[in-house]
Amino acid sequence: MKKNFLFVLLALSMSFKSFADEGMWLPQLLGKQVYADMVKKGLKMTAEQLYSVNKNSLKDAIIIFGGGCTGEIVSPEGLIFTNHHCGYGAIAGASTMDHNYLRDGFYAKNKAEEIKTNLSVQFLLKIEDVTKEVLAGLGGLSGTERVSKQAELLDAINARYSDASKSIQARVSPVFKGNQFLVFVYEIYKDIRLVGTPPESVGKFGGDSDNWEWPRHTGDFSVFRVYANKQNKPATYDPSNVPMKPKWFLPISLKGVKEGDFAMIWGYPGGTNRYESSYGIKLATEVNNPTLVELRDVRLKYMFEQMKKDPAVKLKLSSSYAGIANYWKFFDGETKQLLKYDVFGQKAAAEEKFQAWAKGKPEYQNIFSDWKAAYKDWTPYAKSRVYFNEGIMGSSLISFAASLAQLQRSLKSGASKDEISKIVKDIDQRRKGFLEGEDKPSDQNILAALTKMFYENVDKSQLPGAFYEDVQNKYGSLNTDEPYKKYAADVFKNTMVFDDAKWNDFIANPTLAALEADAAFKHADAFITNYVTHISPKFQKFNTLNNELGRLYLKGVMAMNPAKAAMMYPDATFTMRVSYGAVGAYKPRDAVSYDYVTTSKGILEKYKPGDYEYDLPAKQIELLKKKDFGQYADPVRKDLVVGFITSNDITGGNSGSPVINGKGELLGLAFDGNYEALSHKLAFDKDLNRTINVDIRYVLWCIDKLGGAKNIINELKLMR
Repeated sequence: MKKNFLFVLLALSMSFKSFADEGMWLPQLLGKQVYADMVKKGLKMTAEQLYSVNKNSLKDAIIIFGGGCTGEIVSPEGLIFTNHHCGYGAIAGASTMDHNYLRDGFYAKNKAEEIKTNLSVQFLLKIEDVTKEVLAGLGGLSGTERVSKQAELLDAINARYSDASKSIQARVSPVFKGNQFLVFVYEIYKDIRLVGTPPESVGKFGGDSDNWEWPRHTGDFSVFRVYANKQNKPATYDPSNVPMKPKWFLPISLKGVKEGDFAMIWGYPGGTNRYESSYGIKLATEVNNPTLVELRDVRLKYMFEQMKKDPAVKLKLSSSYAGIANYWKFFDGETKQLLKYDVFGQKAAAEEKFQAWAKGKPEYQNIFSDWKAAYKDWTPYAKSRVYFNEGIMGSSLISFAASLAQLQRSLKSGASKDEISKIVKDIDQRRKGFLEGEDKPSDQNILAALTKMFYENVDKSQLPGAFYEDVQNKYGSLNTDEPYKKYAADVFKNTMVFDDAKWNDFIANPTLAALEADAAFKHADAFITNYVTHISPKFQKFNTLNNELGRLYLKGVMAMNPAKAAMMYPDATFTMRVSYGAVGAYKPRDAVSYDYVTTSKGILEKYKPGDYEYDLPAKQIELLKKKDFGQYADPVRKDLVVGFITSNDITGGNSGSPVINGKGELLGLAFDGNYEALSHKLAFDKDLNRTINVDIRYVLWCIDKLGGAKNIINELKLMR
């Protein structure tokens, strides 16, 4: 039976697609049918040119950039293109008020000017299927025993494939909800330097208003470089390091795109859950998503108030604000699209058919009765979990204070002086980083507001002990904002985290009494204790059962209909995937049609002098009005194309992914999805789904004409 099942799984990855342009395919298992379809639609490269372990191939130009984005190598000297928002943290970190690269942009005119960062990139060396080994080790285990044993097996495989001395790291990725296991082996480079970035007004043009929207006019790109030692191997930062010589780099097309053109997107989509149950859809739309959106809305409100007042605060909070805002809008849009297209109803209908098939089959017949019971038990606690993660931990101060819980545990357990000294040294270092990014006025308001919201919106039986009684006794009735504001002010005033003298005294002699008496830690500890005691065990039980039932359900779906199984693809797991589609316009609603490209004309139409989201550098306005587009002008439109859309299937993690034509040439950088299809993590919309990309000619124009960095252009291989 295992042998047959593995055959089915292999067929899944090698099969022909059932829907146009849907699917994030594993590049080493494209199979004849999918590859043939790619060729039919415009691919000119051989399968071995796309992915090969023994020879250099296109996959060698695609990298994991930082902690959660994609990048691509575009020159023989290790030059990287990725999104501006992917490099945002590094750009902000390199900026000061005197040299504000985030605001003003930056381009190194030579390699000596390139700026050290704390980033790393990962090159994929190979992918191997280890399913047989894992399933043999798991036997017939289920539940927590299976989870524990699986972790043990994967750790052993990772260790076997990894080699820290050579910067080789392996990570096994379960796909098809744990029915198949693949090990991905990476080589990690840690000397990454900032080469160039447009001003934030270009790289983030349109701000939050345009986020997830089309038409788009954002120059969402940044430029970095990989450095290596003299042997071209990974090395930590050293001035003597040299630009890495890549196995493959992408040439750049200056021909642009037209409707119907073939487009591949390679990269690292972070995560989808398209085989989610109807119960999961209901929980997302009714509890998880609305709660998260509500909590993030409050955090953004108070951060934005301070950012508008002071450029220094804007610089300090910019990266954090962008991350919070991005998924605030995403989850709001996801909920609306799931409801609009009745994804719950579609899932429920498919599940009814499965249940009819499953009758009399012991392995499958009780899945949905067990699932229903699991969700019934967990749902009353789901909001509390979101409030803890997004609310209580939404305050930067409380999140930092919560990290001191490790010290608390060590002090309680009587750990050795050396162990405690090591922990104290670590938290002292992290405090410095926290203080550099902390804005007390906004965070104090956030703490007050979210503490109040927790009290008002979480079931009273799930509140932390006597915490709110104590607040009421000291500050007054909890029905108004004032007691929470006074409470938050006292926390910020009295915590040792902001008092260097008190902090230094504490780390010189850390005691449990002093830690637990601290105002910020007391707040964090009350909610952590409540969560760990009452909520976390219930979630762990639910999560284990939910995953187990999801695995069995997907296994059953494939057994029920092998023909359908042969048209399935694995969920995204932040592992290398390739999707393919075409450049194309779309009609989001009645009487509305969107073109497939945007141009500089649209930039000028959106431009608002001095506006927080739509301002632009004076030089850019001048160049665009003069139509000084140089070699980057589109010959058909007689304009500078800024962005274009394709039907490719992507998700978070694909930010910075290369959009590549059939010859393997770079057309643009993927950076967003469209609002009308924000349900894509849970359900792909074959009609409305679009990937938003910055045109590579606009990227080059910004570097060359706007930035004056001809040296970067000269390093590229331009195809006309």
